Amino acid sequence: QVQLVESGGGLVQAGGSLRLSCAASGRTFGTYGMGWFRQTPGKEREFVTAINWSGGRTYYADSVKGRFTIFRDNAKNTVYLQMNSLKFDDTAVYYCAARASGDYWRPESHLYWGQGTQVTVSS
Repeated sequence: QVQLVESGGGLVQAGGSLRLSCAASGRTFGTYGMGWFRQTPGKEREFVTAINWSGGRTYYADSVKGRFTIFRDNAKNTVYLQMNSLKFDDTAVYYCAARASGDYWRPESHLYWGQGTQVTVSS
């Protein structure tokens, strides 16, 4: 079992930056692909970015490509999301999630989820 705890959310002005962290418990963190999703009220959870178990492959939604960067430190059991050039439309609750297999863009592929952290971008 893996427990995930996100941190780093907050209020930021448009054009600003935030770095989210997702700390994982358990010795098997390095075997999981990790992803970040986001959700706003009344909408489905949306894929943002993903990284494979080693960190050698990353994937991004078109809406964040070139602005967001995902990376991981398996020695620290942590995955990060660096968000630059934030826009009002990036406002959402951000969740990290762990998957053992399956399509990285599908929420259903992920076995474990964090509780979420709110990111609010003021225009």
